[in-house]
Amino acid sequence: MNSITSNVTVRRKTLRTRISNRIAKSSKAAFVPEDFKDLGGYDQVLRVLRVLRSEDRLIRLGYGIYVKARTSKLSQRVIIDSPAGFAGVAREALNKLGVDWRPTDAEIDYNKGLSTQIPVNPVVNIRGRFSRKISYGDRELVCAR
Repeated sequence: MNSITSNVTVRRKTLRTRISNRIAKSSKAAFVPEDFKDLGGYDQVLRVLRVLRSEDRLIRLGYGIYVKARTSKLSQRVIIDSPAGFAGVAREALNKLGVDWRPTDAEIDYNKGLSTQIPVNPVVNIRGRFSRKISYGDRELVCAR
């Protein structure tokens, strides 16, 4: 009996599997490499995120910003997997990066019903320093001061 149990090897999950599982279980759509720092080194995590991106499981919005992806049933293109869309995941990424931001006055007026103009491009007011570019396709998050 000892010979049978000693031949059984316990397989450890790979870093890729552990990161994939964490992404799948997460209710959030945006991720930064720091979300996985307890699983492995920074370079290893970036390598895995790059692989997941090449497999169309993630989309890169900017330096160190990744979001869940899925294939569109209509166009068969890879799209952001979030009901909040690009604007929502861009704001979620700003929160994860610790950026102090606020909605613009035009968006606040629209949400209060004071204006009928719908903001076309996602715009946020940034307080402090932030110089990263967050974009998806032809859309870019505009950071006003």
